[in-house]
Amino acid sequence: MPLRLLFVCSGNICRSPTAETVMRRLVDEAGLAGEIDVDSAGTGHWHVGEPPDPRAVVAARERSLTVGGVARQIAPTDFEDFDLILAVDDENLRRLRRLTPPGAADRVRKLAPDDVPDPYYGGPDGFDLVLDLLDKNCRALLDELRQD
Repeated sequence: MPLRLLFVCSGNICRSPTAETVMRRLVDEAGLAGEIDVDSAGTGHWHVGEPPDPRAVVAARERSLTVGGVARQIAPTDFEDFDLILAVDDENLRRLRRLTPPGAADRVRKLAPDDVPDPYYGGPDGFDLVLDLLDKNCRALLDELRQD
């Protein structure tokens, strides 16, 4: 059974689908595609059913990454289905903790000590910064998982 990771941001159109894409590439490059599954979700419902933000898609494409999928909101079953649920910032971690059922708290944590800022209301540079931070933090997470 593969290890299942779920990246979570607010609306599942910028940061979490980008994190999913970055991590999927790192997992593939490490030859761990059958051992680690990756997905993403949002804590909010605002963008459910929508594709990723076009600015996230463009920024990722410039790095030969393809951000795809359709936004979804985290579901109660995710706390059973995923081994690790990773919030991209403190606010989403707080939201996740309010939703976490008893016995699943050890599955929920923040991706990195520092927040990955939401680029939604800014310009294209914010999406590049998000990619840089996610690449760094997903590499660190993969190293951590390989040690376990």
